[in-house]
Amino acid sequence: MERIYTVPLRRAIVDAPKYKRSAKAIRVLKSFIKRHMKSDNIIISSEVNQKIWEKGAKHPPGKIKVKAIKDESGKVVVKLEA
Repeated sequence: MERIYTVPLRRAIVDAPKYKRSAKAIRVLKSFIKRHMKSDNIIISSEVNQKIWEKGAKHPPGKIKVKAIKDESGKVVVKLEA
């Protein structure tokens, strides 16, 4: 199963201290994918991680467009959508 999502990461900017925003954005992304794809086994690709961290720990993007791919075993791989 493949789905494309635009994940809002604003909660990371509002709820976390400035120096922890990108780390919080990763946790927000994982919780979003867990809720929408109904799986606990989530793997975030390095390109998604680099996109979130590209401007440092203090300035993650407000939203990100990703493709979530779930296989038969329940593993979800999150890749960057172009």
